[in-house]
Amino acid sequence: MGEKRTGSERKRMETDSLGDWRRTDYCGRLNARDAGRDVVLAGWVSNRRDLGSLLFVMVRDRTGEVQLVFDREADADLWERARSWRNEFVVAVQGRLRERSLETVNPDSPTGSVEVEPSEVRLLNTSSNPPFYIQDDLDVEEGLRLKHRYLDLRRPRMQRNLVLRSRVNQAIRQFLEARDFCEVETPYLTRSTPEGARDYLVPSRIAPGEFYALPQSPQLFKQLLMLSGLDRYYQLVRCFRDEDLRADRQPEFTQLDLEMSFVGIEDICTMVEELLVQLFHRTRGVCVETPFPCLTYRDAMDRYGSDKPDLRYDLEIVDLSSAVRDSEFRIFSQTVDGGGSVKGLVLPGGADTARSRLDAWEEAAKSWGAAGLIWMAWDGNPLEGADAVRSPVAKFLSDADVRAIARGADAGAGDLLLVVAGERAGTNRILGRLRVQLAEELDMVPDDDRLEFLWITEPPLFETDDAGRMTSVHHPFTAPCAEDEELVDADPLAVRSAGFDVVLNGVELASGSMRIHRQNLQQRVFSVLEMDEDIQRERFGFFLDALEYGLPPHGGIAFGMDRLVMMIAGECSIRDVIAFPKTTAARDLMTRAPSKIDREQLRELALKIQREES
Repeated sequence: MGEKRTGSERKRMETDSLGDWRRTDYCGRLNARDAGRDVVLAGWVSNRRDLGSLLFVMVRDRTGEVQLVFDREADADLWERARSWRNEFVVAVQGRLRERSLETVNPDSPTGSVEVEPSEVRLLNTSSNPPFYIQDDLDVEEGLRLKHRYLDLRRPRMQRNLVLRSRVNQAIRQFLEARDFCEVETPYLTRSTPEGARDYLVPSRIAPGEFYALPQSPQLFKQLLMLSGLDRYYQLVRCFRDEDLRADRQPEFTQLDLEMSFVGIEDICTMVEELLVQLFHRTRGVCVETPFPCLTYRDAMDRYGSDKPDLRYDLEIVDLSSAVRDSEFRIFSQTVDGGGSVKGLVLPGGADTARSRLDAWEEAAKSWGAAGLIWMAWDGNPLEGADAVRSPVAKFLSDADVRAIARGADAGAGDLLLVVAGERAGTNRILGRLRVQLAEELDMVPDDDRLEFLWITEPPLFETDDAGRMTSVHHPFTAPCAEDEELVDADPLAVRSAGFDVVLNGVELASGSMRIHRQNLQQRVFSVLEMDEDIQRERFGFFLDALEYGLPPHGGIAFGMDRLVMMIAGECSIRDVIAFPKTTAARDLMTRAPSKIDREQLRELALKIQREES
C-alpha cells in the first residue's frame, strides 16, 4: 500500500467503484494512537480549503470526519485530481495517517490531532449542489429538510440520532431477553376494533367491499398471547392512527409493547424503572434514581393542572377555596358555594410584572375557557391587609380577605398571585396550561440535563366526549381499581382505573394498566360504553369467546419509542429521531405520499372515488 504510480496508471484509478480496495476504518474513529498506519477511507467531501500548493479536504462518514492533505510539490497529479472535487462528491482514499503538528491540532474535533497523507484516491460519484449545506448549525426550513430527507440525514446530528435509536433498540432487546421475555410479531392486517382514534383502512381485493385495518396497537393480540400461556411478551411494533398531528405525533409510530401475566402493578413498574435506568446509563451515561416518585391522577391535576407535569420547576397550584369561602368578593364566595374552586399560582418576586404581560396572560386564560384571570401583587407585608396589595379587584376585598388569601397562597412581599375561579376540573386545566406558559416565558425550566421521572396512577376509567357519550380514557380493556369495580354500572365517571403512566420532564413516555381478565367484567365495561350485545359480538366476539378459556391476571405497558428516543437525544420533535417522518398534515414531502391511484387499481378493489359537490 502507498507505492508510487505513473500518471497513466493513476488515470485508470478514476473509477466509480472501490475495485480491489476495502475500507479499513471509519473517518471519525481515527486518533493519534493510529498514527503511522496505512488506511483506506470512504465517504463524502464535506469541506475544502485551497491554499495554493496545499489542499485540505475533509471527508465525512457516519462516524465523523477527518482531514486529507494534498501537497502539490510532493504529488502534482494527485493534487490536481483532488482539486476537481466538490462538496458531497463520494470519494475513497488510500494513504498514511499521521499526527498533526502542535500548531495545527484542532481541539474541537475528535480527529483534530491526525490527518491523512493520501497516496491514491478514487472518485466514486459526483453530486449536484445540495439545496442546503450538510452541517448542523444552519437554520433550514423544515419542509425543505423533509423534501430532501436523504440529504438531511447526512448531517452529523441526524446520523447520531439514528445510531442512538439503533443502540436503544439493541439495549431494550438485551434487557428483556435476559428477563425471559419473548418477542412475538403480531399482524398488521387485522379487523377494525376502535380504540379511540380513527383506523387506517386497507381494502381487500379478494373480498370486495371488506376492509382490513392497520393496528392502532397490538392490544388484543398481546392479551390473547397471555391467554395462550406466553406469560412475558414484547415487541417493537409499528402502529397506525389516523388522527390530527402535533410535534409529538405521527400517523405511523413505533411502540415498545410489553405484557406480563401473574403480576401486579408494582411488578410492572419496578421492571420499567430498571429498564429506564439501564437505557439512560448505556446511551447517555447518566444515573437515574429509583424509585420514581408517584402521584395519583387527581393529585397531579390538583397540584399541577396536568397528568404529565414537568417537575423540574416548582410553581404548584394553590387552592384558595377555603380562604375565600366567606369573602366579601362575591365571585369568589359564590364560586365556592356552587361547588367550584378558586385556585392560583404564586410567582415569587413577580409583583413588578408589567401590566402588558399580565393582560396577555389574562387573554391566554380566557382563550382556554376562563371567565377571567385575577392578579394580586403585594408591594408590602400581606398581613397589613388591603393597603399592601395592588389588584383590579382590591376595592372588593376586605383586610381579612387579603390576609386569608395571602396565608392560603403562602405569598409574601414582592410576590404575584394569579387566580382563576370556576369549575374544579376546568380551573385545574387552565392553571396547568398557564403554569407551562409562565415557566417558558420566565425561563424557569433549568437548562441542565436534569431528569425528573414520575408515575401517574389511578386515572379515570371513563370520561364523556363532546357529545356527552361515555368513552374510555385509555382503552376499553383497562381494568378498574378493585375497590371501584362495584361503581362501574352505578357511577362510571367515579371509577378509577388500574392504570399507570410514566412521565419524564413533562412528556408522557409510556402508558400502561392492569387488564380485564374476566368475561363478565369486560361485558359490563362494553355496556357502559353503550355497546349492546349485538355490537359487542360484532366487534369483539372473538375476544369474548377467548375469555371463556382462562385468561390469567395480567398487565402491560407501551412506550412511544419516538418520544423515548427524542428525550434521550435531547431533541424537541420526534421528527428529528425518525428516519422518514411525515408532516403535521400527514404527508411525506419526499415521496409525495399519499397519492392518487389509477382507475385500474380502483376497479380491482371494487372502489369508486365519490367527490362532494362544491
